[in-house]
Amino acid sequence: MAVSATDRVVVRAEAKYVGISARKARLVLDHIRGRSVPEARTILAFTPRVAARDIEKILASAVANAEANHGLDGDKLVLEAAYADEGPTLKRWRARARGRVNRIRKRSCHITIAVREADDAKRPRKQAAVAPAAAEESTSESKPESKSRRRSPAKKKEAVA
Repeated sequence: MAVSATDRVVVRAEAKYVGISARKARLVLDHIRGRSVPEARTILAFTPRVAARDIEKILASAVANAEANHGLDGDKLVLEAAYADEGPTLKRWRARARGRVNRIRKRSCHITIAVREADDAKRPRKQAAVAPAAAEESTSESKPESKSRRRSPAKKKEAVA
């Protein structure tokens, strides 16, 4: 019996008031959105940004929620959604020359990661196995065309007066 899209379990984990701006968190989340959990963990482990550490903890929490509450296998999960919303901004100030003040904005964000079970029917590896056979056919057809290409004209010699 096939599982329809409405019966699919989506498990999420959310971290609120994370001390990093939403823009910086989104840069890291864009790398892992839609990938499998093992692949996302590998990407986060080698991402040098500070936001990657916080996102790695949230991903681990989402996987733990799926395993403990729904009995899902953590390695067979896919990131359904990963987004960062803006949180409250703390406004501070810093004294400058001539009695002036510069405003310092300490931004925060709310990061949410949702995971679901991977679809066994949709595997890109099976599609990739068909693609090389089609590529061989197209390359054999394009070989005669490459021989019939015109060569660029030779440079004209300067007229000697």
